[in-house]
Amino acid sequence: MDTNEFELPRSRTANERLHAMVPGGAHTYAKGDDQYPENLAPVISHGRGAHVWDVDGNRYIEYGSGLRSVSLGHAHPRVIEAVRRELDRGSNFVRPSVVEVDAAERFLATVPTAEMVKFAKNGSDATTAAVRLARAATGRPRVAVCADHPFFSVDDWFIGTTPMSAGIPAATTDLTVSFPYGDLAATEALLSRHEGEIACLILEPATHTEPPPGYLAGLRELADRHGCVLVFDEMITGFRWSEAGAQGLYGVVPDLSTFGKALGNGFAVSALAGRRDLMERGGLRHTGDRVFLLSTTHGAETHSLAAAMAVQTTYVEEGVTARLHALGERLAAGVRDAAASMGVGDHVLVRGRASNLVFATLDENRQPSQQYRTLFLRRLLAGGVLAPSFVVSSALDDADIDHTVDVVAQACAVYRKALDAADPTPWLAGRPVKPVFRRLA
Repeated sequence: MDTNEFELPRSRTANERLHAMVPGGAHTYAKGDDQYPENLAPVISHGRGAHVWDVDGNRYIEYGSGLRSVSLGHAHPRVIEAVRRELDRGSNFVRPSVVEVDAAERFLATVPTAEMVKFAKNGSDATTAAVRLARAATGRPRVAVCADHPFFSVDDWFIGTTPMSAGIPAATTDLTVSFPYGDLAATEALLSRHEGEIACLILEPATHTEPPPGYLAGLRELADRHGCVLVFDEMITGFRWSEAGAQGLYGVVPDLSTFGKALGNGFAVSALAGRRDLMERGGLRHTGDRVFLLSTTHGAETHSLAAAMAVQTTYVEEGVTARLHALGERLAAGVRDAAASMGVGDHVLVRGRASNLVFATLDENRQPSQQYRTLFLRRLLAGGVLAPSFVVSSALDDADIDHTVDVVAQACAVYRKALDAADPTPWLAGRPVKPVFRRLA
């Protein structure tokens, strides 16, 4: 029976220090130690390629790197060299740098469905700018978000719809409505119910399931017919689906789209892109009311833009998207085989596109279970696998995948014992992991 044979004393001390100074003990809720088994939340010392080391000296194969942002692996040489070239040239000036010209040209060549682009530092800046621009262009107050996608922004228009809505006026939240993914009839009913009020439809164009045939094209037609702006949140699908995002793969052009995460391979850069007539409302070459689109002190920091250009070049020249898919397919097949061989194939599930895999942990009644997730994560960590998801980076190799599958098989053997006992508690060694969005700490 699992007890405390795997311990992280230095990480535990570092976590205590973090909690004393940083609310939540991390700067992103999804990185919080409440997302990991009790006393088994490693604090990272450094990373290289697909591996990270914690302050206790343990090495892990890492998945979901940097919340899906480090898709090429840590300290990727082409990215680091591009950044290094800019560091001694200055990072921020009182006027635009020529790097901004090059970065915009490179982005628009990579994502040809967009006509203009503006860079920022995080995804929320870009999605909120898209919402503001849509409201300005349409003169409408409401925002329609896809109810099946977990996150769009830290800003009030979205966070007010989550269980963590403290501090957000109801009047703000009331302006956000939702529609289900894949259901054109329900979306049309929503648009008709709020006819003339909805400024935009915002969604991830794809997620853990492929869009139903004709769905994205149907949304495009609905948005046109009802006069609202179609916004694709490509924070995750950007690069992982294709270099030009899901819009490039599926051939449906949104009015606006937002990119981030993989764009900088860990460096802070995001982008709002889209139709010229919309984007220019945030510029100087129009006669209408000005829109405060994006104006960030650090949005055009030169070394982050250099990183983005290196990422785009690497993806194209090295066929990174195809590699991500091949690695993910090998991993998914291995995990499914391991789970089946241990008799838990109906309880440990791998879902999603090969380049963006997540896993589900189901209890004896085949319901999602945080307790069984805790058991599973404990065994993965003990085997040197840090995997809040199974999202791959291109730095993984076949040996990494094979080791991961071996560790998953060992975890599934324990999982089977817990299912047979109809009680995972003896294998948890502490409280279960918790969902990010919850009302109480």
